[in-house]
Amino acid sequence: MSKPRILVTSAGGHTGSILAAQLLKMGFPVRAFVRRQDARSERLRKAGAEIFVGDLYDMRDIRKALMNVQRAYYCPPFAENALHGSMLFALAAEEAKLETVALLTAWNPHPLHPSIHQREHWISNNIFQWMPSVDVVYVNPGLFAFTYFFGLPAVAHFGKLMLPYGEGLNAPPSNEDIASVAAFVLAEPEAHIGKSYRPTGPKLISGHDAANIFGKILDRSVAYEDIPISMFTKASKVMGFSNFEIAQIRRYAEELRGGTYAVGAPTDHVELVTGRAPEDFEVTARRYIEHPELVFPGLKIGGKLSAFWQLLRIMVTRTPRLDRWESERGYPLIKEPLLAHDSEEWLVTAKQKGLALLKPNSDKGAPSVEKLAV
Repeated sequence: MSKPRILVTSAGGHTGSILAAQLLKMGFPVRAFVRRQDARSERLRKAGAEIFVGDLYDMRDIRKALMNVQRAYYCPPFAENALHGSMLFALAAEEAKLETVALLTAWNPHPLHPSIHQREHWISNNIFQWMPSVDVVYVNPGLFAFTYFFGLPAVAHFGKLMLPYGEGLNAPPSNEDIASVAAFVLAEPEAHIGKSYRPTGPKLISGHDAANIFGKILDRSVAYEDIPISMFTKASKVMGFSNFEIAQIRRYAEELRGGTYAVGAPTDHVELVTGRAPEDFEVTARRYIEHPELVFPGLKIGGKLSAFWQLLRIMVTRTPRLDRWESERGYPLIKEPLLAHDSEEWLVTAKQKGLALLKPNSDKGAPSVEKLAV
């Protein structure tokens, strides 16, 4: 009996590319949905994937991509209009009568979040569970391990890990562990339907711990330096991040400082789903330092002069006026938003390592919040 065909969206991204490769090794036919043909899609093609080039915001492309597909991994693009794209995919998945969708969401969505992206995650999480024919499994990691590597040139050349994470703790998962959880879920979904998995690393670490690990790998002294979020936004601008991305990332940095990612962490979900222990941060760090393009395309450690030039550019770059930018975009901004750790509603389920969703098909009145967990 042939194995079901699986569609992997964002197949050139942090988790999609790894997931597609893992599913191919498991013997599944994989259709890789990418925005463009490039070196990443070519690697997948050579590995045996069927490449589909399209637009996740175009219903015609989604319908074509889902033809003769039984299961799918949906990774919402980290971009504006994520809710628009997620709802299109949910409609198309129901129309195509998929068996299962593994939905990549996040650890911190709730309805009063200051990040429009997290509020849209929360809306999407709820709508996906209401699909009448399609089963859903949620994969909701917290702050990924790769976010500790944004300042890699300064780490390597100046011994400074400069991040706005304060003294916050996190159990950062690798791209590979997140992808592995999704791969195992899609390979044999029956035991996972309706459940939520939060992949984490094996232990909580601080910025100081990360700096010590970098120093061990690079064989030099590395110190963690907590920088203002305003400085981080300038650095992100220099590194090429969009205003939308920076506007969201600053909120995640605030949450790490405030303790969001320490709540309920670490989990045993990687081992529970895959049968193996989660990857230690040092193992991840060694791979990402050797291959910085895994953090994001174009990242290079480079020479000391280029690292110094980058720091100089950061110093002279104007701080983005992100609140004003978001207002001018017409986003539905709310009064008195709450970071995740300040939301009692979010904390109720997060402390139990679950994902807070509205209960579907409630009786009278507003739906209640329930825990969706393993």
